[in-house]
Amino acid sequence: MSSPLHEWSLAPREARMLQSQLAKRLELTDRLAPITHIAGVDIGFEEGGEITRAAVVVLKWDPATAPDLSVVEQVVHREPTRMPYIPGLLSFREIPAALGAFEKLSVMPELVMVDGQGIAHPRRLGVAAHLGLWLDLPTIGIAKSRLYGQHAEVGEQRGDWEPLYAGQETIGAVLRSRTKVKPVYVSPGHRITLETSLTWVLRCLGRTKLPEPTRLADRLASRRDQRR
Repeated sequence: MSSPLHEWSLAPREARMLQSQLAKRLELTDRLAPITHIAGVDIGFEEGGEITRAAVVVLKWDPATAPDLSVVEQVVHREPTRMPYIPGLLSFREIPAALGAFEKLSVMPELVMVDGQGIAHPRRLGVAAHLGLWLDLPTIGIAKSRLYGQHAEVGEQRGDWEPLYAGQETIGAVLRSRTKVKPVYVSPGHRITLETSLTWVLRCLGRTKLPEPTRLADRLASRRDQRR
């Protein structure tokens, strides 16, 4: 894992300023190693938000069997939540636990899919983008709802998509990942373009609206019998 980016004990105003600074360091061009493993990340909370829970599932990528990807490793990490819920600053609340989960992995992926936003964020630093900078890995945000931006109506067929705009800037895509089911919001995080992000999300789609890496991470995070 790369060197620490910053301290976590920041006031909201300081955190917002830091987001704007860190967003300038994002690489929105493709810098990917050959993909052999893909991770899915899902982050939630327990005990009324006092505990942050991060689930990471690592899948083996094999084009011959996709999207039926085999699970290589999965971990759940819990730790005390460091920041209260503040809209726009969720990455400061969620990423410490995610980093703890990645530290437990024995297999490091070449691509990370995160249940959350990439650059589709008011200051262009959603959780997927922020996590990508910490890990120095290509990351994609796949969110179930829109946080920021505007878009045209999306076609109803699987694979239909429309750009997500902030003014004249394209910050993501609204993808119909399953026919006649609510779309997902895809945005690049770090070291990847929007076009390549969409390609990988589509490659990893199974029978549900979520790509397999984040679907399995969500399922792992929801299991009640997980150990620390």
